[in-house]
Amino acid sequence: MFRIKRIYEPAAKTDGYRILVERLWPRGVAKAEAALHDWLKDIAPSPDLRKWYGHDLARWEEFRERYQAELTEKQHLLDQLRALRAEGPVTLVFAARDEGHSSAAILKDILERS
Repeated sequence: MFRIKRIYEPAAKTDGYRILVERLWPRGVAKAEAALHDWLKDIAPSPDLRKWYGHDLARWEEFRERYQAELTEKQHLLDQLRALRAEGPVTLVFAARDEGHSSAAILKDILERS
């Protein structure tokens, strides 16, 4: 099972393995307090795509398509996350305010399709 959760929400035992799936470290969060098991920067959208999107909802559909295309080049990272899921819950931790329009939501959808 994959879950997504904002890094600003408290960690819970039910989160299982917590992985930050952002390229940049979230503002205002101390690494010691993040309760993460891993930080998988390379699974996040490319810097150019992230900057282009800028959380502009008018660009959401194209952002989703472009990020999905980027993920086709990162199959080994997707496989790594799927392998972790076999061991228990995996929580994809992200920073965006809008959960439904976050790269973590796209990533979760892709991971759960297979």
